[in-house]
Amino acid sequence: MAGPGTLLLLGLLLTAPPALGQGPGRRQRPPPPQSPLEKVAVQEELSLPQLAGRWFLVGMASRCSYLAEHSHRLEATAVTVTVPDGQSLAISTFRKLDGTCWEIRQRYLPAQARGHFLLKGRGSGSKVEVVVGETDHSTYAILYYQKGRSISVKLYGRTSRVSDAIADKFEQRVRAVGLNEDVTYYFPQYGFCDSAEESHVLDETKP
Repeated sequence: MAGPGTLLLLGLLLTAPPALGQGPGRRQRPPPPQSPLEKVAVQEELSLPQLAGRWFLVGMASRCSYLAEHSHRLEATAVTVTVPDGQSLAISTFRKLDGTCWEIRQRYLPAQARGHFLLKGRGSGSKVEVVVGETDHSTYAILYYQKGRSISVKLYGRTSRVSDAIADKFEQRVRAVGLNEDVTYYFPQYGFCDSAEESHVLDETKP
């Protein structure tokens, strides 16, 4: 049986996409399919220092099978963002598992393109591309996460509730990358964790 740390990470990170089968040989390879992130408009005038502080996970769209199977057990999730070097984002995610508060520490490393980051896990093939799609820095932020060819979209708010107009923006962006309301989930607005004991910290920044 998987330990609590494994279950927690499964609830937060995308599952690996299934392997694609190989068809019969052809003389010319077809062009590679367009990456879902290539369709994403990136936030202009992104200010990393203004992203710092506390955010609440409001909604998430993803075809992650783990999320679909456990959608009835979603927990209120809060995130604290710091900018330690002016380029990367240090992320601490707080949520409960079986009534106990846990903290996951991650580092979003800067990629070459503006507004793009890399989240590297411990295992091979665990790289996640992160894109800040849209934010006003003070109210909401819409982020994209792509692992392999699987993509998810997350809506964060400075408060646990956002306006209908912001929710509409989120849902429009969800549809733009081929997802829909059937795989969109909204998180509880109460029961947040502010901290976690050191024995309940998963530090993904360490090798």
